[in-house]
Amino acid sequence: MHKLLLILKKYDYVVVFVLLVVASFVLMSRTTYYQSSRIMSAAGSVAGSWYKGINSIGDYFGLKRENDRLAAENARLRARLAESYISFSDSIFTVDDTIYKQQYTYTEAHVIKNSWSQQNNYIMVNKGRDHGIKPDMAVISPDGIVGVVVSTSANFATIMPVLHSDSRNSVKVLRTGISGHLVWDGKDYRYAQVLDVPTTHQFNDGDTIITSGLAADFPEGIPVGYVESAETLKGSGFFKVRIRLATDFNKLDHVYIIGNRFHDEQQQLMEQSIDSNQ
Repeated sequence: MHKLLLILKKYDYVVVFVLLVVASFVLMSRTTYYQSSRIMSAAGSVAGSWYKGINSIGDYFGLKRENDRLAAENARLRARLAESYISFSDSIFTVDDTIYKQQYTYTEAHVIKNSWSQQNNYIMVNKGRDHGIKPDMAVISPDGIVGVVVSTSANFATIMPVLHSDSRNSVKVLRTGISGHLVWDGKDYRYAQVLDVPTTHQFNDGDTIITSGLAADFPEGIPVGYVESAETLKGSGFFKVRIRLATDFNKLDHVYIIGNRFHDEQQQLMEQSIDSNQ
């Protein structure tokens, strides 16, 4: 109590001034309706600005949770698309029994490490073996192709993107159905090349390149990129097509890891066919 009295004595002029200001506002607010309304309006404006700032901060920190929720929902919706199912038709006498089985599943993941300026780039995501992720699974973004899973731990997976010298994916032209192989020259992360397309076929600027579905990883029809130009490789009879990639690897955030339920069966059958021809 003694210390409190000493503080009040030391700052008595300040305390008196504050009390007088408060008293004057109280008297003014009670004197006339106009003065009261002005004071209440000013107080309301200050309070409104305060709550608006608090809500903005809350919205900012809630944005990540909302993005994660939307990404998970998109994964569920992708798994319900028609191209995620495979049709089995079994004709017995005059009875046609067609059963649709889901071939592809989609698992949403968040990119936690990404490179795009090296000769051989890699991506790491926050899903691994414990989430059903395995090597050779295809990976896409909301915009298009990303790459293939190459290794996993319990909670993480490493992806070889198309921005890698060893990456090679089967693709085709949406307009014509002509197939080729997607490769990267290690220069610009925004562009890649399509090779092994015979010069007997023609390209139009802006033609859409999609996954062919000929491999056991990517479903058919995933956007890959858009044709910028095509040049003939001298003496080869094939085009070298420059495309602008559909996925912006510099802004990669959420991805979808695709599981092919028939991958092992398809791979085993392919290996048996290769062995039988040797």
